[in-house]
Amino acid sequence: MSPKPTFLALAAAVTLALAACTHAPADTASAAPAAATATSAAAASWLATVESMAQATDNAGRRQAIGHRLDAIGLKWHSRTFKAGEHEGHNLFADVSGAADAPLLLIGAHSDRVAVGRGATDNASGSATVLALAERFKREPLRNHRVVAAFWDLEEMGLLGAKAYVSDNSEKPQLYVNFDVFGWGDTVWMMTPEPTGPLVSASETAVAAHGLKLSAGPQYPPTDHLAFLKAGWPAVSYSLIGNDEIGPILAAYAGEKPKTPAKVMRVIHSDADVVAEIDAQQAVRGVDAVEDALRRWDAASAGAQKAK
Repeated sequence: MSPKPTFLALAAAVTLALAACTHAPADTASAAPAAATATSAAAASWLATVESMAQATDNAGRRQAIGHRLDAIGLKWHSRTFKAGEHEGHNLFADVSGAADAPLLLIGAHSDRVAVGRGATDNASGSATVLALAERFKREPLRNHRVVAAFWDLEEMGLLGAKAYVSDNSEKPQLYVNFDVFGWGDTVWMMTPEPTGPLVSASETAVAAHGLKLSAGPQYPPTDHLAFLKAGWPAVSYSLIGNDEIGPILAAYAGEKPKTPAKVMRVIHSDADVVAEIDAQQAVRGVDAVEDALRRWDAASAGAQKAK
């Protein structure tokens, strides 16, 4: 997530001790696992992507890890260079599936990280989730939408990669779905400007079916979906965290001092952002839920078109 404002900056405003904390409370749903675990093939694949990105020494290496995974999936991809002031970045795009004339569903996550930590949670977890969904939508395409996967550069510099896409006469998607911080917990946190929209309804059903909770609404930390919304383009964003974290996060945004700081505020943008904080099995449960939601939304959109 971007540095101004960020979870870490907000946490610092709440208490100077947060950045030094590296362990979550042991008695909450969002407690840090002793080590990253993978007890299924899907979780092992997802975790391997996170590990390969976290092991990279720089953001170019993280993009290379994504490229290798796209090659393994069998997807054609390309890099698009952009400039923003004195900064130069590289967004990656992969055509996943769907007819060329079908409405575009764009799924994306930022690939870059800050200088401290390994960027496992922020945001190798989001990138791995997009890659997992891309693999599934390639294997079984949506019936009514074309899917493209995007990996944004320089989000941490101010959403620069996503902003470049929006301002570069790029194709406007029917919906952009963002993923940022998707590494543990019992709750799919969904940023949506329409709390009662079709995707919210689909998400409620899908998340419950997969044994998770849903928290949907407009209050949500800043990340790449904002570039789309500010341009008037439809967008939502998903995170996977502990349900007990949402209140403290929103309290911090309101300038309050949470009694128990959220785990995510102690992990991202710090030396604690390492693979050991990840719960791969729970993350893949979240991937399952979001895939289910998007398929339900895709099917419902076809019905809505016929009704017009």
